[in-house]
Amino acid sequence: MSTTLPGLRDADLPKGVRSRFVDRVNGLRMHVLEAGFETKGCPLVLLLHGFPELAYSWRNVMPALAAAGLHVVAPDQRGYGRTTGWDGDYDGDLASFRLFNLVQDSLDLISALGHRRVAAVIGHDFGSPVAAHCALVRPDAFTSVVMMSAPFAGAPAPGPAPAPVFDIHADLARLTPPRKLYQWYYSTPSADAYMRRAPQGIHDFLRAYYHVKSADWPGNRPHPLNAWSASELAKLPDYYVMPLDLGMAEAVASYMPSAAQIAGCRWLPDEELAVYSGEFARTGFQGALQWYRCETSGIGARDLRLFAGRTIDVRSLFIAGASDWGVYQAPGAFEALGTRTCSRFEGSHLIPGAGHWVQQERPQAVVDLLLEFLSR
Repeated sequence: MSTTLPGLRDADLPKGVRSRFVDRVNGLRMHVLEAGFETKGCPLVLLLHGFPELAYSWRNVMPALAAAGLHVVAPDQRGYGRTTGWDGDYDGDLASFRLFNLVQDSLDLISALGHRRVAAVIGHDFGSPVAAHCALVRPDAFTSVVMMSAPFAGAPAPGPAPAPVFDIHADLARLTPPRKLYQWYYSTPSADAYMRRAPQGIHDFLRAYYHVKSADWPGNRPHPLNAWSASELAKLPDYYVMPLDLGMAEAVASYMPSAAQIAGCRWLPDEELAVYSGEFARTGFQGALQWYRCETSGIGARDLRLFAGRTIDVRSLFIAGASDWGVYQAPGAFEALGTRTCSRFEGSHLIPGAGHWVQQERPQAVVDLLLEFLSR
Protein backbone atom coordinates (compact mmCIF):
# COMPACT_ATOMS: atom_id res chain seq x y z
CA MET A 1 0.00 0.00 0.00
CA SER A 2 1.17 3.55 -0.73
CA THR A 3 2.65 5.55 2.11
CA THR A 4 2.18 8.91 0.34
CA LEU A 5 -1.53 9.40 0.90
CA PRO A 6 -2.57 12.91 1.89
CA GLY A 7 -4.74 13.60 4.92
CA LEU A 8 -8.45 14.31 4.72
CA ARG A 9 -9.46 17.65 3.26
CA ASP A 10 -10.15 20.46 5.71
CA ALA A 11 -13.49 20.90 3.94
CA ASP A 12 -14.52 17.44 5.15
CA LEU A 13 -13.75 18.18 8.81
CA PRO A 14 -15.33 20.38 11.48
CA LYS A 15 -13.52 23.55 12.43
CA GLY A 16 -10.73 22.86 14.90
CA VAL A 17 -10.17 19.25 13.77
CA ARG A 18 -7.07 18.49 11.71
CA SER A 19 -5.90 15.46 9.78
CA ARG A 20 -2.26 14.37 10.03
CA PHE A 21 0.05 11.37 10.17
CA VAL A 22 2.10 9.91 13.02
CA ASP A 23 5.04 7.74 11.96
CA ARG A 24 6.59 4.67 13.60
CA VAL A 25 3.50 3.48 15.46
CA ASN A 26 4.13 -0.26 15.90
CA GLY A 27 5.17 -0.50 12.26
CA LEU A 28 2.40 1.80 11.00
CA ARG A 29 2.19 5.25 9.51
CA MET A 30 -0.97 6.12 11.40
CA HIS A 31 -3.49 8.64 10.14
CA VAL A 32 -5.21 10.54 12.95
CA LEU A 33 -7.77 13.25 13.43
CA GLU A 34 -6.83 15.62 16.21
CA ALA A 35 -8.44 18.46 18.15
CA GLY A 36 -7.35 20.48 21.17
CA PHE A 37 -3.71 20.32 20.08
CA GLU A 38 -3.07 24.07 20.28
CA THR A 39 -2.53 24.14 24.07
CA LYS A 40 0.31 22.01 25.41
CA GLY A 41 -0.17 19.81 28.46
CA CYS A 42 -3.88 19.07 28.07
CA PRO A 43 -5.06 15.58 29.15
CA LEU A 44 -5.14 13.16 26.23
CA VAL A 45 -8.31 11.28 25.22
CA LEU A 46 -8.03 8.48 22.68
CA LEU A 47 -11.05 7.61 20.50
CA LEU A 48 -11.13 4.18 18.81
CA HIS A 49 -13.61 3.49 16.01
CA GLY A 50 -15.24 0.22 14.98
CA PHE A 51 -16.50 -1.43 11.77
CA PRO A 52 -17.09 -0.25 9.08
CA GLU A 53 -15.91 3.10 10.36
CA LEU A 54 -12.93 5.46 10.48
CA ALA A 55 -11.43 8.12 12.70
CA TYR A 56 -13.98 10.30 10.89
CA SER A 57 -16.74 8.63 12.93
CA TRP A 58 -15.74 10.84 15.89
CA ARG A 59 -15.90 14.14 13.96
CA ASN A 60 -19.02 15.41 15.73
CA VAL A 61 -17.78 14.88 19.30
CA MET A 62 -14.17 16.01 18.92
CA PRO A 63 -14.63 19.81 18.87
CA ALA A 64 -16.77 19.82 22.03
CA LEU A 65 -14.30 17.60 23.92
CA ALA A 66 -11.43 19.84 22.82
CA ALA A 67 -13.35 22.94 23.92
CA ALA A 68 -13.50 21.39 27.41
CA GLY A 69 -9.70 21.42 27.59
CA LEU A 70 -8.85 17.97 26.26
CA HIS A 71 -6.34 16.87 23.64
CA VAL A 72 -8.47 14.54 21.49
CA VAL A 73 -7.00 12.04 19.04
CA ALA A 74 -8.87 9.55 16.85
CA PRO A 75 -6.79 7.20 14.65
CA ASP A 76 -7.71 5.23 11.60
CA GLN A 77 -6.95 1.90 13.24
CA ARG A 78 -4.86 -0.91 11.71
CA GLY A 79 -6.57 -2.11 8.55
CA TYR A 80 -8.54 1.09 7.99
CA GLY A 81 -8.52 4.34 6.07
CA ARG A 82 -5.30 6.26 5.50
CA THR A 83 -3.23 4.37 8.04
CA THR A 84 -0.64 2.31 6.16
CA GLY A 85 1.89 -0.40 6.99
CA TRP A 86 -0.59 -3.25 7.52
CA ASP A 87 -0.96 -6.38 5.43
CA GLY A 88 -4.25 -6.39 3.53
CA ASP A 89 -3.93 -9.87 2.05
CA TYR A 90 -6.36 -12.52 3.28
CA ASP A 91 -3.46 -14.96 3.56
CA GLY A 92 -1.11 -12.35 4.98
CA ASP A 93 0.00 -11.47 8.51
CA LEU A 94 -3.19 -12.25 10.42
CA ALA A 95 -1.49 -12.23 13.84
CA SER A 96 -0.75 -8.51 13.55
CA PHE A 97 -4.51 -7.86 13.87
CA ARG A 98 -5.01 -9.72 17.16
CA LEU A 99 -6.33 -7.70 20.08
CA PHE A 100 -3.06 -7.45 21.96
CA ASN A 101 -1.28 -6.00 18.94
CA LEU A 102 -4.09 -3.46 18.52
CA VAL A 103 -3.47 -2.49 22.16
CA GLN A 104 0.21 -2.08 21.26
CA ASP A 105 -0.82 0.23 18.40
CA SER A 106 -2.67 2.46 20.88
CA LEU A 107 0.18 2.40 23.38
CA ASP A 108 2.75 3.32 20.73
CA LEU A 109 0.49 6.10 19.43
CA ILE A 110 0.16 7.84 22.78
CA SER A 111 3.93 7.59 23.24
CA ALA A 112 4.54 9.06 19.77
CA LEU A 113 2.25 11.94 20.72
CA GLY A 114 4.48 12.69 23.72
CA HIS A 115 2.21 11.27 26.41
CA ARG A 116 2.72 8.49 28.94
CA ARG A 117 -0.96 7.96 29.68
CA VAL A 118 -4.45 8.94 28.60
CA ALA A 119 -7.23 10.38 30.71
CA ALA A 120 -9.56 7.98 28.92
CA VAL A 121 -9.57 5.46 26.11
CA ILE A 122 -13.00 5.41 24.46
CA GLY A 123 -13.96 2.71 21.99
CA HIS A 124 -17.03 2.15 19.87
CA ASP A 125 -18.20 -1.12 18.27
CA PHE A 126 -15.05 -3.26 17.68
CA GLY A 127 -13.08 -0.34 19.10
CA SER A 128 -14.79 -1.09 22.42
CA PRO A 129 -13.02 -4.43 23.04
CA VAL A 130 -9.75 -2.79 22.00
CA ALA A 131 -10.34 -0.04 24.58
CA ALA A 132 -11.38 -2.61 27.19
CA HIS A 133 -8.22 -4.62 26.65
CA CYS A 134 -6.11 -1.47 26.78
CA ALA A 135 -7.48 -0.90 30.28
CA LEU A 136 -7.17 -4.57 31.23
CA VAL A 137 -3.55 -4.94 30.08
CA ARG A 138 -2.08 -1.49 30.83
CA PRO A 139 -4.11 0.31 33.52
CA ASP A 140 -1.08 2.53 34.19
CA ALA A 141 -1.34 4.02 30.69
CA PHE A 142 -5.11 3.84 30.12
CA THR A 143 -6.42 5.31 33.35
CA SER A 144 -10.13 5.11 32.53
CA VAL A 145 -12.20 3.46 29.84
CA VAL A 146 -15.52 4.10 28.11
CA MET A 147 -17.02 1.23 26.13
CA MET A 148 -19.64 2.09 23.54
CA SER A 149 -22.15 -0.29 21.93
CA ALA A 150 -20.14 -3.46 22.69
CA PRO A 151 -19.93 -4.43 26.39
CA PHE A 152 -16.80 -6.17 27.70
CA ALA A 153 -17.58 -9.86 28.16
CA GLY A 154 -14.64 -10.40 30.51
CA ALA A 155 -11.28 -12.13 30.50
CA PRO A 156 -11.33 -15.92 30.28
CA ALA A 157 -12.13 -17.90 33.40
CA PRO A 158 -9.12 -19.56 35.05
CA GLY A 159 -8.30 -23.07 33.90
CA PRO A 160 -8.73 -24.78 30.53
CA ALA A 161 -11.50 -23.59 28.24
CA PRO A 162 -14.61 -25.79 28.49
CA ALA A 163 -15.38 -27.94 25.48
CA PRO A 164 -18.39 -26.74 23.47
CA VAL A 165 -21.53 -28.73 24.19
CA PHE A 166 -23.15 -27.99 20.83
CA ASP A 167 -22.33 -26.56 17.39
CA ILE A 168 -24.02 -23.16 17.23
CA HIS A 169 -23.38 -22.88 13.49
CA ALA A 170 -25.04 -26.19 12.72
CA ASP A 171 -27.97 -25.23 14.97
CA LEU A 172 -28.40 -21.90 13.20
CA ALA A 173 -28.26 -23.60 9.80
CA ARG A 174 -31.11 -25.90 10.85
CA LEU A 175 -33.46 -23.00 11.63
CA THR A 176 -36.33 -22.06 9.34
CA PRO A 177 -35.18 -19.98 7.55
CA PRO A 178 -31.52 -21.03 8.03
CA ARG A 179 -29.17 -18.41 9.49
CA LYS A 180 -25.47 -17.75 10.16
CA LEU A 181 -23.45 -15.45 12.43
CA TYR A 182 -22.06 -12.34 10.77
CA GLN A 183 -18.62 -12.65 12.44
CA TRP A 184 -18.06 -15.98 10.70
CA TYR A 185 -19.30 -14.59 7.39
CA TYR A 186 -16.80 -11.73 7.75
CA SER A 187 -14.09 -14.36 8.25
CA THR A 188 -14.65 -16.02 4.87
CA PRO A 189 -12.28 -15.42 1.91
CA SER A 190 -15.12 -14.02 -0.22
CA ALA A 191 -16.57 -11.41 2.16
CA ASP A 192 -14.27 -8.55 1.15
CA ALA A 193 -14.89 -8.90 -2.57
CA TYR A 194 -18.64 -9.29 -2.15
CA MET A 195 -18.89 -6.09 -0.12
CA ARG A 196 -16.37 -4.09 -2.16
CA ARG A 197 -18.22 -5.11 -5.35
CA ALA A 198 -21.69 -5.00 -3.83
CA PRO A 199 -24.41 -5.29 -6.50
CA GLN A 200 -25.92 -1.98 -5.38
CA GLY A 201 -22.51 -0.25 -5.28
CA ILE A 202 -20.38 0.35 -2.21
CA HIS A 203 -21.99 3.70 -1.37
CA ASP A 204 -25.53 2.31 -1.34
CA PHE A 205 -24.37 -0.79 0.54
CA LEU A 206 -22.96 1.39 3.31
CA ARG A 207 -26.06 3.60 3.28
CA ALA A 208 -28.30 0.58 3.87
CA TYR A 209 -25.94 -0.85 6.49
CA TYR A 210 -25.75 2.40 8.46
CA HIS A 211 -29.51 2.91 8.16
CA VAL A 212 -30.62 -0.53 9.32
CA LYS A 213 -28.39 -0.42 12.42
CA SER A 214 -29.54 3.08 13.40
CA ALA A 215 -32.58 4.34 15.27
CA ASP A 216 -33.97 5.44 11.89
CA TRP A 217 -34.98 1.83 11.20
CA PRO A 218 -38.07 1.14 13.33
CA GLY A 219 -37.36 -2.58 13.50
CA ASN A 220 -34.58 -2.06 16.06
CA ARG A 221 -36.25 -2.86 19.37
CA PRO A 222 -33.49 -4.62 21.29
CA HIS A 223 -33.86 -6.67 24.45
CA PRO A 224 -31.68 -9.15 26.38
CA LEU A 225 -31.23 -12.66 25.07
CA ASN A 226 -31.51 -15.57 27.49
CA ALA A 227 -28.76 -17.83 26.16
CA TRP A 228 -26.15 -18.47 23.48
CA SER A 229 -28.51 -20.69 21.51
CA ALA A 230 -29.80 -20.71 17.96
CA SER A 231 -33.38 -19.99 19.01
CA GLU A 232 -32.32 -16.94 21.04
CA LEU A 233 -29.78 -15.63 18.52
CA ALA A 234 -32.43 -15.89 15.80
CA LYS A 235 -34.18 -12.97 17.51
CA LEU A 236 -31.36 -10.70 16.31
CA PRO A 237 -31.90 -8.84 13.01
CA ASP A 238 -30.49 -10.11 9.71
CA TYR A 239 -27.45 -7.87 9.94
CA TYR A 240 -26.24 -9.85 12.99
CA VAL A 241 -27.62 -13.33 12.33
CA MET A 242 -27.69 -13.39 8.57
CA PRO A 243 -29.71 -15.47 6.10
CA LEU A 244 -27.53 -18.49 5.39
CA ASP A 245 -27.42 -18.03 1.61
CA LEU A 246 -26.74 -14.26 1.50
CA GLY A 247 -23.73 -12.02 1.83
CA MET A 248 -23.92 -8.84 3.92
CA ALA A 249 -24.52 -6.55 0.94
CA GLU A 250 -27.50 -8.68 -0.12
CA ALA A 251 -28.73 -9.08 3.47
CA VAL A 252 -29.11 -5.31 3.98
CA ALA A 253 -30.20 -4.38 0.44
CA SER A 254 -33.91 -4.62 1.24
CA TYR A 255 -33.46 -2.08 4.04
CA MET A 256 -32.19 0.66 1.74
CA PRO A 257 -33.87 3.91 2.82
CA SER A 258 -35.88 5.95 0.35
CA ALA A 259 -34.52 9.06 -1.34
CA ALA A 260 -36.63 11.16 1.04
CA GLN A 261 -35.21 9.35 4.07
CA ILE A 262 -31.66 9.84 2.81
CA ALA A 263 -32.29 13.54 2.22
CA GLY A 264 -33.69 13.83 5.74
CA CYS A 265 -30.81 12.01 7.45
CA ARG A 266 -29.15 14.83 9.39
CA TRP A 267 -26.66 12.65 11.26
CA LEU A 268 -25.16 11.15 8.08
CA PRO A 269 -25.82 13.28 4.99
CA ASP A 270 -24.71 11.83 1.70
CA GLU A 271 -21.59 13.97 1.43
CA GLU A 272 -20.39 12.59 4.78
CA LEU A 273 -21.22 9.00 3.85
CA ALA A 274 -19.10 9.62 0.73
CA VAL A 275 -16.02 9.90 2.96
CA TYR A 276 -16.63 6.32 4.13
CA SER A 277 -17.54 4.90 0.73
CA GLY A 278 -14.55 6.61 -0.88
CA GLU A 279 -12.12 5.19 1.69
CA PHE A 280 -13.48 1.63 1.59
CA ALA A 281 -13.63 1.69 -2.22
CA ARG A 282 -9.91 2.46 -2.14
CA THR A 283 -8.77 0.08 0.63
CA GLY A 284 -11.40 -2.64 0.51
CA PHE A 285 -12.60 -4.27 3.72
CA GLN A 286 -10.06 -7.06 4.23
CA GLY A 287 -7.86 -5.19 6.72
CA ALA A 288 -10.93 -4.55 8.85
CA LEU A 289 -12.18 -8.11 8.42
CA GLN A 290 -8.90 -9.50 9.73
CA TRP A 291 -10.04 -8.38 13.20
CA TYR A 292 -13.02 -10.75 12.93
CA ARG A 293 -10.80 -13.57 11.68
CA CYS A 294 -8.60 -13.22 14.76
CA GLU A 295 -11.71 -13.57 16.91
CA THR A 296 -13.28 -16.51 15.11
CA SER A 297 -10.01 -18.41 14.63
CA GLY A 298 -9.01 -18.06 18.29
CA ILE A 299 -5.57 -16.79 17.28
CA GLY A 300 -5.53 -14.27 20.15
CA ALA A 301 -6.90 -16.61 22.81
CA ARG A 302 -3.42 -17.61 24.00
CA ASP A 303 -2.67 -13.98 24.88
CA LEU A 304 -5.83 -13.64 26.92
CA ARG A 305 -5.08 -16.68 29.07
CA LEU A 306 -2.42 -14.56 30.82
CA PHE A 307 -5.26 -12.43 32.18
CA ALA A 308 -7.62 -15.23 33.17
CA GLY A 309 -9.87 -14.11 35.99
CA ARG A 310 -8.74 -10.48 35.84
CA THR A 311 -11.17 -7.58 35.91
CA ILE A 312 -10.86 -4.08 34.49
CA ASP A 313 -9.80 -2.12 37.55
CA VAL A 314 -9.78 1.46 36.26
CA ARG A 315 -12.90 3.63 36.20
CA SER A 316 -15.25 2.44 33.49
CA LEU A 317 -18.48 3.47 31.79
CA PHE A 318 -20.76 2.05 29.11
CA ILE A 319 -22.72 4.09 26.53
CA ALA A 320 -24.96 2.88 23.71
CA GLY A 321 -28.04 3.83 21.79
CA ALA A 322 -31.33 2.62 23.21
CA SER A 323 -32.08 1.12 19.77
CA ASP A 324 -28.75 -0.74 19.52
CA TRP A 325 -28.90 -4.54 19.34
CA GLY A 326 -25.12 -4.58 19.85
CA VAL A 327 -25.73 -4.19 23.59
CA TYR A 328 -27.25 -7.67 23.75
CA GLN A 329 -25.65 -9.65 20.92
CA ALA A 330 -23.39 -11.47 23.41
CA PRO A 331 -25.92 -12.77 25.97
CA GLY A 332 -25.01 -11.80 29.53
CA ALA A 333 -22.12 -9.44 28.69
CA PHE A 334 -24.09 -6.24 29.34
CA GLU A 335 -25.39 -7.49 32.69
CA ALA A 336 -21.87 -8.56 33.75
CA LEU A 337 -20.35 -5.08 33.45
CA GLY A 338 -21.26 -4.01 36.96
CA THR A 339 -20.96 -7.41 38.62
CA ARG A 340 -18.17 -9.50 37.12
CA THR A 341 -15.96 -7.77 34.55
CA CYS A 342 -15.32 -4.20 35.78
CA SER A 343 -14.48 -3.56 39.43
CA ARG A 344 -14.93 0.25 39.25
CA PHE A 345 -17.93 0.41 36.95
CA GLU A 346 -19.76 3.74 37.04
CA GLY A 347 -22.88 2.91 35.09
CA SER A 348 -24.57 2.25 31.77
CA HIS A 349 -26.34 4.83 29.65
CA LEU A 350 -28.69 3.89 26.80
CA ILE A 351 -29.38 7.06 24.83
CA PRO A 352 -32.91 7.46 23.40
CA GLY A 353 -33.15 8.18 19.70
CA ALA A 354 -29.87 6.47 18.86
CA GLY A 355 -29.04 3.09 17.42
CA HIS A 356 -25.64 1.53 16.87
CA TRP A 357 -23.88 4.68 15.63
CA VAL A 358 -24.50 6.54 18.88
CA GLN A 359 -21.71 9.14 18.67
CA GLN A 360 -22.88 10.07 15.18
CA GLU A 361 -26.62 9.89 15.79
CA ARG A 362 -26.63 11.73 19.15
CA PRO A 363 -23.23 13.44 19.49
CA GLN A 364 -24.25 16.02 22.10
CA ALA A 365 -25.71 13.42 24.44
CA VAL A 366 -22.47 11.42 24.14
CA VAL A 367 -20.36 14.52 24.79
CA ASP A 368 -22.38 15.36 27.89
CA LEU A 369 -21.91 11.87 29.32
CA LEU A 370 -18.19 11.79 28.51
CA LEU A 371 -17.49 15.19 30.06
CA GLU A 372 -19.45 14.31 33.20
CA PHE A 373 -17.44 11.06 33.50
CA LEU A 374 -14.11 12.77 32.87
CA SER A 375 -14.85 15.56 35.35
CA ARG A 376 -15.24 13.17 38.27
